[in-house]
Amino acid sequence: MPEHDSLAGHSLPAWCYDDADFFAAERERVFAPSWQLVCHDSDIARPGDWHTLDFLGESLVAVRGEDGQVRVFSNVCRHRGARILDGARGCARRLTCPYHAWTYDLQGRLAGVPNRADYPQMDRDRHGLRPVEHEIWHGFIFVRLHGGGPSVAQMMAPYEDQIAPYRFADMRALGRVTLRPRAVNWKIIADNYSDALHIPVAHPGLTRLFGRSYCIAAQDWVDRMSGDLVEQLSPAFSERMYQKYLPVAEHLPEDCRRRWLYFKLWPNTAFDIYPDQMDFMQFLPISPTRTLIREISYALPDERREMRAARYLNWRINRQVNAEDTALIERVQHGMRSPLFTTGPLGKSEVCLRHFCDRMRALIPQARQEQRPAPGWSQQ
Repeated sequence: MPEHDSLAGHSLPAWCYDDADFFAAERERVFAPSWQLVCHDSDIARPGDWHTLDFLGESLVAVRGEDGQVRVFSNVCRHRGARILDGARGCARRLTCPYHAWTYDLQGRLAGVPNRADYPQMDRDRHGLRPVEHEIWHGFIFVRLHGGGPSVAQMMAPYEDQIAPYRFADMRALGRVTLRPRAVNWKIIADNYSDALHIPVAHPGLTRLFGRSYCIAAQDWVDRMSGDLVEQLSPAFSERMYQKYLPVAEHLPEDCRRRWLYFKLWPNTAFDIYPDQMDFMQFLPISPTRTLIREISYALPDERREMRAARYLNWRINRQVNAEDTALIERVQHGMRSPLFTTGPLGKSEVCLRHFCDRMRALIPQARQEQRPAPGWSQQ
């Protein structure tokens, strides 16, 4: 982006947050080439274990083969296009379509076709499940529909030294994936996640925990936020107990043992990293004004009573933070409908939001227009 760009330091125009054409352009230019998290390697530990992800109308499945390798496929039968597996996770020695019983092995090869004589010219080798590009980064399995960009490891490289001590690959799920629908555009959630200015205004609990230590930084592909727990005990019960009983995580450097660390991987995947656990969130776009937040928590095995208590208190604290954020993003989505609002200025300290808006304008130049273009432009 040229330094003299007149839109540098400005937000995206309001119409970008509810426009069907803009949403169509995002699907193709922002999300199809982006990395999306499916699950952790330990979630599909045994041969036959599988885990699904629904994204952009596609159903994808990561499965552990008999050879121990992880593969990702389109969860669609090559016969008539029926979805093969239902649900978020499971285990199967064969993947059998419930429509006509075409069967695939764990390497995605077509292994069985009823009434085989009906297809005398069919080459089984050409009708296996469609593979999808994937990458395993620190134990987490990512997929993308279109290739060509940097790997997850390349995107996260600026923070590799900070992440390594947390031993992501050794973590295990604390529960199951939860889905939280929100009646807002996905960008509003992403903006809010990387916004530091609202912390002292809208999150009194985090302010009591962090004091003035909250800070942000933006790299090419990753936003980083962090806050260090203060010594002064909070008057709020859950916060005070968390400060008081959080045990020492010996595997972490001393300066990380009381730090809450946040990363947002372009464009919509977030990692909340605590001394006691880590949470991931994805802001999955459903429509111009609907988003599904997909999340799950992971942690290193630790049966100390203090650690179990800390994880419970962490959940209580962040449940309140999530409720505060939900009210904020709904407020913004409502305000974006006003014809009296177009764009807003971004302060110099709002480095993550400035970087996000610059990238969106580069990928979808129509975002440079203050007023909504005529319908149909995304198809031209």
